[in-house]
Amino acid sequence: MIHVVAVLTAKPGQRAALLEAFAANRAHVLAEQGCIEYFATIDAAGLPQSKGSFGDDTFVVLEKWEDMAAFKAHGAAPHMAAFGAKTKELVAGRMIHVLEAV
Repeated sequence: MIHVVAVLTAKPGQRAALLEAFAANRAHVLAEQGCIEYFATIDAAGLPQSKGSFGDDTFVVLEKWEDMAAFKAHGAAPHMAAFGAKTKELVAGRMIHVLEAV
Protein backbone atom coordinates (compact mmCIF):
# COMPACT_ATOMS: atom_id res chain seq x y z
CA MET A 1 0.00 0.00 0.00
CA ILE A 2 1.24 3.49 -0.89
CA HIS A 3 0.43 6.56 1.20
CA VAL A 4 0.84 10.05 -0.23
CA VAL A 5 0.94 13.39 1.56
CA ALA A 6 0.77 16.19 -1.01
CA VAL A 7 1.19 19.72 0.34
CA LEU A 8 -0.19 22.33 -2.07
CA THR A 9 0.37 26.02 -1.46
CA ALA A 10 -1.74 28.45 -3.43
CA LYS A 11 -0.71 31.92 -4.42
CA PRO A 12 -1.98 34.41 -1.80
CA GLY A 13 -5.77 34.45 -1.69
CA GLN A 14 -6.16 31.60 -4.19
CA ARG A 15 -6.64 28.59 -1.88
CA ALA A 16 -10.45 28.58 -2.26
CA ALA A 17 -10.15 28.53 -6.06
CA LEU A 18 -7.54 25.76 -5.90
CA LEU A 19 -9.72 23.72 -3.53
CA GLU A 20 -12.68 24.20 -5.88
CA ALA A 21 -10.65 22.79 -8.78
CA PHE A 22 -9.49 19.92 -6.54
CA ALA A 23 -13.09 19.11 -5.61
CA ALA A 24 -14.13 19.11 -9.27
CA ASN A 25 -11.35 16.63 -10.10
CA ARG A 26 -11.76 14.40 -7.03
CA ALA A 27 -14.46 12.11 -8.45
CA HIS A 28 -12.20 11.29 -11.41
CA VAL A 29 -9.38 10.34 -9.05
CA LEU A 30 -11.60 8.23 -6.78
CA ALA A 31 -12.75 6.31 -9.88
CA GLU A 32 -9.16 5.35 -10.76
CA GLN A 33 -8.22 1.71 -10.33
CA GLY A 34 -6.26 1.32 -7.11
CA CYS A 35 -7.39 4.55 -5.43
CA ILE A 36 -8.47 3.85 -1.85
CA GLU A 37 -8.58 7.39 -0.39
CA TYR A 38 -8.11 10.88 -1.79
CA PHE A 39 -9.17 13.96 0.16
CA ALA A 40 -8.07 17.49 1.06
CA THR A 41 -7.39 18.77 4.58
CA ILE A 42 -6.60 22.16 6.10
CA ASP A 43 -5.31 23.28 9.50
CA ALA A 44 -7.83 22.42 12.23
CA ALA A 45 -9.73 25.43 13.57
CA GLY A 46 -9.43 26.49 17.19
CA LEU A 47 -5.70 26.05 17.63
CA PRO A 48 -3.06 28.78 17.73
CA GLN A 49 -0.73 29.14 14.76
CA SER A 50 2.44 27.12 15.33
CA LYS A 51 5.52 25.90 13.47
CA GLY A 52 3.43 22.91 12.42
CA SER A 53 0.63 25.01 10.91
CA PHE A 54 0.36 25.12 7.15
CA GLY A 55 -1.34 28.52 6.97
CA ASP A 56 -4.18 30.12 5.05
CA ASP A 57 -2.82 29.45 1.57
CA THR A 58 -2.01 25.76 1.98
CA PHE A 59 -3.94 22.50 2.01
CA VAL A 60 -2.79 18.92 2.31
CA VAL A 61 -4.07 16.06 0.17
CA LEU A 62 -4.03 12.65 1.84
CA GLU A 63 -4.01 9.72 -0.56
CA LYS A 64 -3.93 5.95 -0.26
CA TRP A 65 -3.19 3.67 -3.24
CA GLU A 66 -3.22 -0.11 -3.56
CA ASP A 67 0.32 -0.16 -4.97
CA MET A 68 2.99 1.92 -6.71
CA ALA A 69 1.65 1.00 -10.16
CA ALA A 70 -1.73 2.54 -9.28
CA PHE A 71 -0.05 5.69 -7.97
CA LYS A 72 2.10 6.03 -11.09
CA ALA A 73 -0.96 5.55 -13.32
CA HIS A 74 -2.68 8.32 -11.34
CA GLY A 75 0.19 10.68 -12.10
CA ALA A 76 -0.13 9.93 -15.82
CA ALA A 77 -3.93 10.20 -15.97
CA PRO A 78 -5.34 12.73 -18.47
CA HIS A 79 -7.54 14.36 -15.81
CA MET A 80 -4.45 15.04 -13.70
CA ALA A 81 -2.75 16.75 -16.65
CA ALA A 82 -5.90 18.81 -17.12
CA PHE A 83 -5.97 19.66 -13.40
CA GLY A 84 -2.34 20.79 -13.57
CA ALA A 85 -2.99 22.99 -16.58
CA LYS A 86 -6.14 24.47 -15.05
CA THR A 87 -4.47 25.29 -11.72
CA LYS A 88 -1.00 26.29 -12.94
CA GLU A 89 -1.57 29.99 -12.26
CA LEU A 90 -3.06 29.30 -8.80
CA VAL A 91 -0.19 27.24 -7.35
CA ALA A 92 2.78 28.81 -5.58
CA GLY A 93 4.34 25.49 -4.62
CA ARG A 94 3.83 21.81 -3.97
CA MET A 95 5.65 19.07 -2.12
CA ILE A 96 4.69 15.44 -2.54
CA HIS A 97 5.74 12.76 -0.06
CA VAL A 98 5.28 9.15 -1.21
CA LEU A 99 5.41 6.69 1.68
CA GLU A 100 4.98 3.02 2.47
CA ALA A 101 4.22 1.31 5.77
CA VAL A 102 7.00 -0.39 7.71
